[in-house]
Amino acid sequence: MKASEIRKLSAKELDAKLLELKDELFKLRFQQAINQLDNPMRINAVKKDIARIKTVQRDIELHGAQS
Repeated sequence: MKASEIRKLSAKELDAKLLELKDELFKLRFQQAINQLDNPMRINAVKKDIARIKTVQRDIELHGAQS
């Protein structure tokens, strides 16, 4: 997910997407622990998406919705 796509989401949608990604990360780590993970690079992609969402949320917190 690109940062430009993330910036178009509302605050509630960002919170929901963040929870969804955290849940997915938990499931991926669980699969990795029991050696059933098909694509280990997906973990990195999910972590980066979580970071992007948190960055946008922080930007909105500091500068308001106009940025």
